[in-house]
Amino acid sequence: MKRRVMNNKTTWKSSKDVTRNWYEFDATGISLGRLAGKVAKFLMGKTTPEYVPNLDMGHFVIITNAGAVKLTGQKQLYLNIQHYTGYPSGLKKEKVSLLMENNPAKVITTAIRGMLPDTKMKDTFLSRLYIYTEATHPHEAQKPTKITA
Repeated sequence: MKRRVMNNKTTWKSSKDVTRNWYEFDATGISLGRLAGKVAKFLMGKTTPEYVPNLDMGHFVIITNAGAVKLTGQKQLYLNIQHYTGYPSGLKKEKVSLLMENNPAKVITTAIRGMLPDTKMKDTFLSRLYIYTEATHPHEAQKPTKITA
């Protein structure tokens, strides 16, 4: 029996090989959950064929028209966003309907945060997320690719 010698070498990706692109989403009329799921994939880098789960392969994402995102069902009436302050009885709840009027970026960020994995890279993924309530943004020099969700 002959023994075959394989000379194929396995190549490993490193963080130097990552090219980060800029993508722009328009949130007008898109459901909050669908938008958050798609944006989370781009932030993690799962849309590239070279995706490796142990490296930060994510891209930069810009979301415009954040106030025009669609909340389905009765989320406007009953959904609360809550956080704990660290003090006894420090659980703070805010209604989504009030947040959509005052700070719609917080609602979208909370939804995307829930879609990302609970690892040490979650904050680095979110650091590449830019949310604007208007249709214009200051990142035109990066020439972002517009994604229709």
